[in-house]
Amino acid sequence: MNPPNRRQFLHSAAGAAVLTGGAFSPWLRAQEAPAKKYRTALIGSGWWGMNILRVAIEDGAVDVVALCDVDADELEVSADEVESLTGTLPAIYKDYREMLGKERIEIAIISTPDHWHALQGIACIEAGAHVFVEKPTGHTIRESRAMVKAARAHDRVVQVGMHRRIGPHHVSGMKFLKDGGAGEIGMIRAFAHSVGGPEAPTPNEPVPDNLDWDLYCGPAPMRPFNKRIHPGGFRNYLDFANGILGDWGVHWLDQILWWSDEKHPRKISSMGGRPVRGPVVLNEKEQTSDSPDHQIVTYEFDKFTAVWEHRRFGGNEAEKSKVGCYFYGTKGTFHMGWRDGWTFYPNDGKEIVHEDPKFDDEKDGHNVPPLWRDFIECIEQKRLPVADVEIGHLATNMSLLGMISQRLGRSVEWDGESETFPGDEEANKLLRRDYRAPWEYPV
Repeated sequence: MNPPNRRQFLHSAAGAAVLTGGAFSPWLRAQEAPAKKYRTALIGSGWWGMNILRVAIEDGAVDVVALCDVDADELEVSADEVESLTGTLPAIYKDYREMLGKERIEIAIISTPDHWHALQGIACIEAGAHVFVEKPTGHTIRESRAMVKAARAHDRVVQVGMHRRIGPHHVSGMKFLKDGGAGEIGMIRAFAHSVGGPEAPTPNEPVPDNLDWDLYCGPAPMRPFNKRIHPGGFRNYLDFANGILGDWGVHWLDQILWWSDEKHPRKISSMGGRPVRGPVVLNEKEQTSDSPDHQIVTYEFDKFTAVWEHRRFGGNEAEKSKVGCYFYGTKGTFHMGWRDGWTFYPNDGKEIVHEDPKFDDEKDGHNVPPLWRDFIECIEQKRLPVADVEIGHLATNMSLLGMISQRLGRSVEWDGESETFPGDEEANKLLRRDYRAPWEYPV
């Protein structure tokens, strides 16, 4: 595909400052000259996809040969930036299928809306690429499982963007818990809170000339274009994602699985709704988001109970922590945080134990550089990565099980071995969804 007429982004002072200034290099660490450079493509060249690609470029083991995005404006700006960083302009594509048909890709980075992750991931795996995919690993449980099966069948490394699996203070905090520092844990509370309020409908608009909205929606239902969805707001629309639980929840519910070495709960119950944001609106004239503005999910395991909660109102100033997990044990309470590190509050009144966060010199605290380096080393050493696709799948399942219970309005019992709801056909129907033609659901 020939590039569109590219804007002279680099010729502006602001653009040059972004692409060539000091914001790029201080928070990434170059490796020694790599033995091999992998032909790499990015699918989804927006803000987060480019964050990952910058890390990959600075790491030194990639040759960026292609970018793919349904938004031509995002695509041309990202291509210009890659050229400025590498000296080579990558080929650009609107459709990942065309890209895979024309380019020999060894690594694919996938940072598209959630409803695309499994379908694109499987296509890249089947084309022979190793994959670095953002969480969650699927919009539904069965498409997520299909990506695990594809990775194993084709012997490809799939790293999921769950950077808390490798963050230094998360690793040390997990060691503290696993060594019994908080005693016997009986309950965990994971949470993500933010300030918000009522939501008024936003008028729908004609699809911008730079955007292929049909391809954006892809296998999801076709709904009117709205600027609240793209760019950046898709997570609040259940056609494309699974709200806060499917976003933040994957990270923090995974901390519970990591600590416990469990793979799945046996019973799930969710409650929540939109009492503050208001009723869902979707018509030809206007629309609102449709994800819960608050949600409480209880996960019952054999030896402990875990609770997820989020709200998009009220904040969390009383606890001074907007995200994280509290582990409640016989020796005290342990908080695994993000930018506030981890803290243990002992029951006996002794001195509080605290470790500051460590982010590998990275500006935003996401620890993508070590996660990417682990990915490359796993390709070279033929081993499973720290956030392997199976790990990502099980964490994704936790969030999707909560959403299934929410949709049903009742609790569900889960058989994690078969990944079914025994004797509950109403729930089993929600393990997948029908795709919009001509897209076909993965087997």
